[in-house]
Amino acid sequence: MAILYVNLIAMLKPRLSILLFLSLTLSAVAQHNASADVKSEAAIIQALYDVISGKPGEARDWDRFRNLFAASAQLIPTRKENNELVLRPMTPEQYIQLFSSRITTGFFEKELFARSEQYGTVVHRFSTYETRETETGPVTNRGINSIQLFFNGQRYFIVSIFWCAENMGFPLPNTYLPK
Repeated sequence: MAILYVNLIAMLKPRLSILLFLSLTLSAVAQHNASADVKSEAAIIQALYDVISGKPGEARDWDRFRNLFAASAQLIPTRKENNELVLRPMTPEQYIQLFSSRITTGFFEKELFARSEQYGTVVHRFSTYETRETETGPVTNRGINSIQLFFNGQRYFIVSIFWCAENMGFPLPNTYLPK
């Protein structure tokens, strides 16, 4: 029996080494892609817009989305309820649930214009955006994302995104549009 066990281990050892190597390689690739998303202000903003955009029924990479945010992050849309403007703060997890249950059409959001300021660990980015249901379809909405980032010396984290869309009754000023 012991000889059978030793022979079995000798036979499996090369296969286990290959599996371990593949597992570590795939893990390293995933970590590299995740770290590329947060290496700069531009990269994290691009990743944010990329991850929420897609065709109807297309799965979003919510793990990639989660990686962009600080542990206590908030997403805060301006909403209109009973003709009153209100805030509805949510966590990234709550945003994922809301997005997944409400966006049945395609959704593509892209940055049109940005203005950033940084001091120490704090970055504030005013990011004018537009949304479409298809990549090249008509614009369905525009607005401004006020995005606060934290830079810990190694990577960027989204701390909050506070936004207001034009459909709230506030046309975009020329100051925040591409020239």
